[in-house]
Amino acid sequence: MTRALPPRNVIEVADGFWNIRGSFMIAGIYDLGTHASLVRRASGKYLLLDACAFSDETQRWLRELTRDGEDLEAILHLHPFHTLHVRAVHEAFPNAKLYGTARHQDKLGDLPWQALRTDDARLHAAFGADLGFSVPRGVDFIPQNEKFHFASVLAFHHASKTLHVDDTLLYLRVPWPFRLFKPDLTRLHPTLASVLERRPGAAADFRAWGHELVEAARNVQNLCAAHSTVLLARKNDGPSIGARVEAAVRSVSGKLAAHERKYG
Repeated sequence: MTRALPPRNVIEVADGFWNIRGSFMIAGIYDLGTHASLVRRASGKYLLLDACAFSDETQRWLRELTRDGEDLEAILHLHPFHTLHVRAVHEAFPNAKLYGTARHQDKLGDLPWQALRTDDARLHAAFGADLGFSVPRGVDFIPQNEKFHFASVLAFHHASKTLHVDDTLLYLRVPWPFRLFKPDLTRLHPTLASVLERRPGAAADFRAWGHELVEAARNVQNLCAAHSTVLLARKNDGPSIGARVEAAVRSVSGKLAAHERKYG
């Protein structure tokens, strides 16, 4: 049987990985955008990373691909502050196991959350055959000031060499006419200085995590970022994603040095 083609808001990143682009309006004026990703496991079952609003067309496509949700094993919510569409997506696919962070469980405590959290190494091991995970160190994962959305769980899909990331790492297309001089930017979220833990060694811990991220990114060919767009290997005419991530990590060295001067 021929499967339906993905809707226009769904990007087929690679075989077995689709990025679903969603809308997130700021003050009803500016669409910052958001996303979710559908991953086909080696077993043939599926995982959904994060959630966004699904149009009727997108939901029909998801249902056809997953046999009306029967093959959707789990939904993994990876960003503590991305909670807006959690309930709606759970209600659309109630048989999928639900995983999230402590904040997801606190804000939506009536939902049937699994005990393991998405920032837990045991969950990473459980899904490790298909996905690698990375959690920033040296920062407040869930800061008290909810304006600071730096930390999230980064997910690497081994088979397609794709990185799915929320606010932690930004990929931005520069608007015209500035694109003539610099077409795009890859940066760590600008709130880093505000979420570094106020303790000795926090900057060193983050620096070590940044080095690990750079090494992991050397194998990445596709980047799916939440509030911007995707960078696909087949359309990347600039530096490799590994080189972009390395430059992004290098660019925060001044912030880390300033933190070390203050806290040690």
